[in-house]
Amino acid sequence: MKIAYLLEDTELAGGIRVNVAHADVLTERGHEAVLVTKGGPLTWRRSRAPWRYVQSFEEIDAREFDFVVGTFWTTVGTAYAIAGNRAVHLCQGYEGSFTAYQPMKERIDDAYRLPIPKITVSPHLVEICRQFHDDATYVGQIVDDDFYCGGQTILSDPGQTGLSVPHRVLLVGPAQADFKGIDAGYAAVRRARALGAQFDLVRVSQWPAAADEPAELASEFHVALTTAEMARLIASCHAFLGPSRHQEGFGLPAAEALASGVPAVLSEIPSFLSWDAAHDYALFTPEGDGEAMGDALVRLLGDATLRERLARRGREVVEQFRAQKTGERLELFFSSRRPSS
Repeated sequence: MKIAYLLEDTELAGGIRVNVAHADVLTERGHEAVLVTKGGPLTWRRSRAPWRYVQSFEEIDAREFDFVVGTFWTTVGTAYAIAGNRAVHLCQGYEGSFTAYQPMKERIDDAYRLPIPKITVSPHLVEICRQFHDDATYVGQIVDDDFYCGGQTILSDPGQTGLSVPHRVLLVGPAQADFKGIDAGYAAVRRARALGAQFDLVRVSQWPAAADEPAELASEFHVALTTAEMARLIASCHAFLGPSRHQEGFGLPAAEALASGVPAVLSEIPSFLSWDAAHDYALFTPEGDGEAMGDALVRLLGDATLRERLARRGREVVEQFRAQKTGERLELFFSSRRPSS
């Protein structure tokens, strides 16, 4: 099969990473997945798929592709316009729920109403998509193999080895995007420290700290890390805070942390809870409740046995996001929808 993915740009973002990962795994499975972008060359992640650089998506001849995938609400209408019934909408989160996009919600909803099939990275997005058009299928997310690092974090836990180094607690995401819940993450840090917990906070974002962000609470603040750098940093940490709000489409850094053997405290939101019905792979706290997340962090840092159990269970759960498994679901979707010649 020959499949085009339309990307507005190639800037560092989880959404772009998903598109590239899709193209990589489809390429490995013998298909031609072409990444078509109005951006520049990708610099922060490996890519094995072919690329086309265009000024306008209308430059491509959609007739050469079995499918054209709109990967963000701004590209869905274009995919439909140039490919008709060979267009597909990849939903990584309903953009109409994001605060920053409220002035554009009507246009976003119009894109979602287009009569083309949708594929989603999380099960809960299927029902959201079906409110606009009934053809929606869960295909899942991809966690890069770099993050399945063999359990180094479990082995390097100070509580397991007797080392005197402080725990490192990771908080990932731009504070400028309110659905990432970084404010609640900082509240959790303050709460845990007020209860006596001692640890270094490690912050990561694709953007510099927001103007009103209490970045002084962090011992480290990393900006725009490559995938390889991110994998190494996660593997150096001992706990992960995932305070995302319900608008989060998936929460890729949390899955990457679990794949790396890092135990997590996560918010009770549909995307995180969908990973396994047992909900035993992290400590869960109510959405937006920084105090509860701080209490859970204190519990986690104070219990080496709990950390080890969650680390091992978390890694088991995110095996479902291995590239080859998501690749199978993608291939099944596209092959079952391939237009007859």
